[in-house]
Amino acid sequence: MKLPETQVAVVEAASATEVRTVESLADELDRKPAAVTRAAFELEDEGLLDVIESTDESVSLTDEGRTYLEDGLPEIRLYEAALEAADGDPVEMGQVIGASGLEGGAVDIALSNLARKGYGEIDSGEISPDPDADPDADEEVTALEAIESGDADLVAEDTLDQLERRGLIERSARTVRSVQLTDEGVTALMEGIEVAEAVDRLTSELLTSGEWRDVEFSEYNVAADAPDIDGGKHHPLRSMAERVKDVLVGMGFEEMQGPHADAEFWINDCLFMPQDHPARTHWDQFALDAPPMGALPDGVRERVEGAHREGVGEDGQGYHSPWGEEMARQIDLRGHTTSLSARYLSGIAEGDLEPPQRYFSIEKAYRNDEIDATHLLEFFQIEGWVMAEDLSVRDLMGTFTEFYEQFGITDLQFKPTYNPYTEPSFELFGEHPVTGEVVEIGNSGIFRPEMLEPLGVDCDVMAWGLALERLMMLVTGAEDIRDVHGTLVDLDYLRTEEVRY
Repeated sequence: MKLPETQVAVVEAASATEVRTVESLADELDRKPAAVTRAAFELEDEGLLDVIESTDESVSLTDEGRTYLEDGLPEIRLYEAALEAADGDPVEMGQVIGASGLEGGAVDIALSNLARKGYGEIDSGEISPDPDADPDADEEVTALEAIESGDADLVAEDTLDQLERRGLIERSARTVRSVQLTDEGVTALMEGIEVAEAVDRLTSELLTSGEWRDVEFSEYNVAADAPDIDGGKHHPLRSMAERVKDVLVGMGFEEMQGPHADAEFWINDCLFMPQDHPARTHWDQFALDAPPMGALPDGVRERVEGAHREGVGEDGQGYHSPWGEEMARQIDLRGHTTSLSARYLSGIAEGDLEPPQRYFSIEKAYRNDEIDATHLLEFFQIEGWVMAEDLSVRDLMGTFTEFYEQFGITDLQFKPTYNPYTEPSFELFGEHPVTGEVVEIGNSGIFRPEMLEPLGVDCDVMAWGLALERLMMLVTGAEDIRDVHGTLVDLDYLRTEEVRY
């Protein structure tokens, strides 16, 4: 029997009575593990070897885990400080924290784990340590010590799970391949195996010399395992943004750009949102510790103030609520990209615009929302508006129909709503292709005179703010936006998400 050189070496080094790992064979033969693995699979196809796969799991401490192993778990340090200061009575929390030497996030970790482990109770800002608690018997400390010494297999599974949730350990698994001679392999060795002269590629020298007619080419096992290589690719959300941009440009729109941090004047006041509106508190938007914006454009500022105080037109009412330039100049992270629309419509960004005009942006906005499957603290908004004479809701709905059809979404639903800056207004909904849930995907309407007149616009403007992430969920079937981007992003999803056109 003739075999390629590497296969001969592997079959001669393998044993019929002992299972040997590919790594040990590679070390012995002074060959790359990948070459030995490939030869092993080829020999398995010939029936000369059995390839046995197993999973080797390992556990190691993170940097935070090593720090806690050296300095002590935060909850134990807090407990010991409280016990020393308590003398049988509850102790003020700030005093205990100061005595423990804990800072930053370690304080929250200590407080959350103190009661969980039964080291004490926290009530009304005071800590009552349990004098009978025994930190020396803490299972997590014992587990950290065992893992550091290489005895992770002695640690209970639930303790490992808890340490992993706390980010104190890392678990990894790898596939270990071993080989063993089959009866056919033993027979072949007894009968004798010779090295076959083989080449693994067709070169120009072989072609010009004609030697290619006489050589034996190595066979390739295209089904053999190969190492995973995660090459670079566009983020699915970025790809979706580019698709949206292509669609809107194809519909005749131009792109807007502008500051992420802006004066409340452009974010809220120009949108006819009263200064005492609940959405303008820190509960909904992010105020920045930054110097206020300088002088606001006089003509626009005066007209915006007038709209807030007296309204617009003969029947205008305004809000009859406080309005101050000091608040209008404060700097916030924009809660929506409609601030860009206000800048462009006022002529501040691009100069005076004459109808008809179409503009859009796909940029980030920031809101103090509760994080869930469809909300993040920062998200991408598809802002757009059309300036023209005699626009109606029918024009707006037709624009959405044309836009969403480009993404295969034809089941749009519209629901009337209220916005301070549009009238009439309505929300858009689409059905999620996997869950069947009806998901809100945007908000829209016709800008009110109280917004347009102060900006110097004397014709109709229809506008919208659509959620890029929600659109991607409807197109790709993603069920949780936290899997796509943010601190909990699912890397496997990003690596395997199919390319869409």
